[in-house]
Amino acid sequence: MKALHIAATGMRAQELNVEVISNNVANMRTTGYKRQRADFQDLLYQNLRRMGTNSSATGTIVPTGVQIGSGVKTASTARIMSQGNLSQTNKELDVAVRGEGFFQIQMPDGGTAYTRDGSFERDPNGQIVTIDGYAVLPGIVIPEDARDITISTDGQVQVLDPNNAVQVLGQIQIARFINKSGLEAIGDNLFLETESSGAAIVANPGDPGFGDVLQKHLEMANVEAVSEISDLIAAQRAYEMNSRIIKAADEMSATTSNLR
Repeated sequence: MKALHIAATGMRAQELNVEVISNNVANMRTTGYKRQRADFQDLLYQNLRRMGTNSSATGTIVPTGVQIGSGVKTASTARIMSQGNLSQTNKELDVAVRGEGFFQIQMPDGGTAYTRDGSFERDPNGQIVTIDGYAVLPGIVIPEDARDITISTDGQVQVLDPNNAVQVLGQIQIARFINKSGLEAIGDNLFLETESSGAAIVANPGDPGFGDVLQKHLEMANVEAVSEISDLIAAQRAYEMNSRIIKAADEMSATTSNLR
């Protein structure tokens, strides 16, 4: 029976849906994480009676026809790039983006990755880096004897030198994309540019179309526990209903095979 195969596609779809939800819940405390959502589409249809065809010699038209679907498929796991809540940390090199934009990160292979995770540190040379040691672009080096690191909302990095004079060290820039949902996640809170996302548009924080940055804060994940739990319950019920359809189809097949 076709119902067996149709319901099986539904069970596979809900398995993937639960996997996406579980990843969201697992990353509820991941800095800058952006939740995903599974989107589905129906499969091809078998036309047993095509709508719009003539049903008599007088030219009457079939209004609806007969179509039997083949089940469901996964269309995408879209990433929701909404702003997460900002948490105050009081750590000098913690920086959060408020609004549009990603920090630019220099990867070991020379490429550029992008992140919303602004939990930065200093390497042995004083350069501002991520917690994995990747340089934050453009490279800014903080002198060993510098004090009172200040990062303004427009990304300018300043310190006090030993003579208590203000010294400007550089300017943090951020990037935005026409289609930020098209970025490729590679783990470690990093994204890569793709054909779908479009090329990075780089500017200073606070420029038109860009968000600003807030020192001593981090952006939390945009995962809402109540929403994820309700989605999980709905996925479980859909999985259960598809399994019951398989059981019913199996019982119907058994009844047919037992006919004398």
